[in-house]
Amino acid sequence: MLTANFWINLITPLTIIVTIAYYFCVSTFKKWEKLNVPYIKPFPLFGNFLNVALGKDHPLEFYNKIYNEFEGHKYGGLFHMRTPILMVRDPELINDVLIKDFSSFPDRGIYSDFVANPLSNHLFLMQNPQWKIMRSKLSPAFTSGKLKLMYDQIKECGEELMKNIDIYLNKNDNEIEVRDIMGKYSTDVIGTCAFGLKLNAINDDESPFRKHGKSIFTPSRRALFRELCVMISPALLKVVGLKDSPSDAADFFHAAFKETITYRLENKIVRHDIVNCLMQARNDLVLNKDLPKHEKFTESQIVANAFVMFAAGFETVSTTVSYCLYELALNKPIQDRVRQEIQFKLSKNEGQINHGFLMDLNYLDMVIAETLRMYPPLVFLLREATKTYRFNNDSLIIEKGQKIVIPSYAIHHDSKYYTEPEKFIPERFSSEEKAKRPSGIYYPFGDGPRICLGKRFAEIKMKLALVEMLTKFEVIPCKKTEIPLKYYKRAFTLMPKHGIWLTFKKIN
Repeated sequence: MLTANFWINLITPLTIIVTIAYYFCVSTFKKWEKLNVPYIKPFPLFGNFLNVALGKDHPLEFYNKIYNEFEGHKYGGLFHMRTPILMVRDPELINDVLIKDFSSFPDRGIYSDFVANPLSNHLFLMQNPQWKIMRSKLSPAFTSGKLKLMYDQIKECGEELMKNIDIYLNKNDNEIEVRDIMGKYSTDVIGTCAFGLKLNAINDDESPFRKHGKSIFTPSRRALFRELCVMISPALLKVVGLKDSPSDAADFFHAAFKETITYRLENKIVRHDIVNCLMQARNDLVLNKDLPKHEKFTESQIVANAFVMFAAGFETVSTTVSYCLYELALNKPIQDRVRQEIQFKLSKNEGQINHGFLMDLNYLDMVIAETLRMYPPLVFLLREATKTYRFNNDSLIIEKGQKIVIPSYAIHHDSKYYTEPEKFIPERFSSEEKAKRPSGIYYPFGDGPRICLGKRFAEIKMKLALVEMLTKFEVIPCKKTEIPLKYYKRAFTLMPKHGIWLTFKKIN
């Protein structure tokens, strides 16, 4: 028979454990109240992130709801699980964070264990001052002159894209899942222009670059669980041992890019591309014996930056072009106007599609800008304070280490800045309309010193692909076209759950 002492000895430690666990779950939740910042009441452990953690809400729905609840305020507090986050929604303050006072917010505040994940130690996640040093080494790969030199290689990939579309049409009753085929095109362009690799992913469904590239961006419970662990405590991530990317994909890219660099060194190959910039960075930052130890980089960081240039180069372009085709299919008059502009400018350029021709397509620029407004690659931007900071004319003291979120998707869809935000209206990006709006309300590529390094490269790839397709095909909805699109709930980007299916009708 169990005695009273037995129960006391059992219940007492259990009570202590439960009390400690509860305190851990709520220990950060008084922060915004103490600072007199408006905030959303949190739930133990999950903070305000419960519905995202359970897969009920997409992050864009989460940030939209909170953005709307803070209407009338310049900022407000929320909680990513246990992590206190300051949402900044005022355009002037956003400009301060991203541009004017960038020196106080140079880091993204996205955690990764670089020892366990060496392929993550790249430009996107690097902290200052390493980020600034590496960016200066990679910037020469994206000058106007270098982009002009890449044009013929991009055009060759565009021609392969058109051949492949013809093959798809014959096999699939004129219906195409455009994200897949655009992903292959983007893989080929970044492979040849950035790394000098003839990947031929457009014609090869078994291309390892395409296969492993897709696996990195495919939403999964594992990836969501990893993010939740970081939000609870970065130390927890080390305990559970989850990596940033699937191990086989990380191993493949590490080996592939290391082999590319080694091959060029051994064969004294010089090409004016990203790999060449990385090789120079290796000489300056890894092999340079005169550098102090604390300023040195590692071989793994060189390979990691090759990887991030590849990954960012194919995902953003393929997704944006797919959304653009989707909107053009649903908005026939806009598609017709784009095609008219292309044909008119072609007649003035002797039928030649070249770099100068692409730069002269003003209405297509507006169409792409509107696509990026409606479907930004990132639904939010993160920054972290690296020193104590206070906004102008405001009493709030932002502590060192405080994470800031800028809800880009919500701001892009705010009717205060964009009339009828759910409608596709390219004209809102005319010079006259842009001049009427405040700055700090449009950043599909980010803004300030940490704006996307490959922005202009991405724009050329997008414009060439759209010109090639729209001069030869009319794009229209089909039976499989989903209206409106549904997104994967577990993804932190806008990834259509059922793909983007369209019909391509040949123009006589």
